[in-house]
Amino acid sequence: MDSFGTHPAGMADLLDRARSLVCPGSRRILGITGAPGAGKSTVARLLVEALGPDTAALVPMDGFHLANSVLKELGRQQQKGAPDTFDDGGYAALLRRLRAQSEEEPEIYAPDFRREVEEPIGSALPVGASVPLVITEGNYLLLEQGHWPRARAVMDEVWYLDVDDAVRRERLIRRHAEFGKTPDEARAWALGSDEANARLIISQANRADVRIRMDSLRAKG
Repeated sequence: MDSFGTHPAGMADLLDRARSLVCPGSRRILGITGAPGAGKSTVARLLVEALGPDTAALVPMDGFHLANSVLKELGRQQQKGAPDTFDDGGYAALLRRLRAQSEEEPEIYAPDFRREVEEPIGSALPVGASVPLVITEGNYLLLEQGHWPRARAVMDEVWYLDVDDAVRRERLIRRHAEFGKTPDEARAWALGSDEANARLIISQANRADVRIRMDSLRAKG
């Protein structure tokens, strides 16, 4: 475990570390993980924006959510966000493809997840072959079951974002309310399904390359 995370980290620290992974002419993959509400999507987006489109591209794990129609057929709608509600094999395969991308495949299109419709959208995020760093973020990058280890195997480094549980839960409640849930529904989801997933993710934290304390950053991911 890297000592980088023993103190709160600012975005300048994280940007410096991300830059250290950039190797022009080759492809590196940085993974960012943490419990729901830890700030993953916000940190990943800010890093990509700061590095610029010629240097970094964002490929979120959430693009591999199973469609709501599939979850309904499986009877898993109320557990949406659990490990088995993602296409983990598809995620691992895309990361391997991105790792091996060359000029023979100048663009690869990754899926995205749109919270306003709560559905994945295919082929929404182009990744150019010349971009040296792909940043991927999501809950289960360190999980040791299913196809998740195959995805982890092609990442050069995985950061675990650590944040105070009370802060994290309040972020989740606000986020669920922003995207259409009633206050009671938002709290029930954040303290129910989300919290069960959080316990699993937290149990894997020591498998990260670096653990970063994030309480000093305002983030929602």
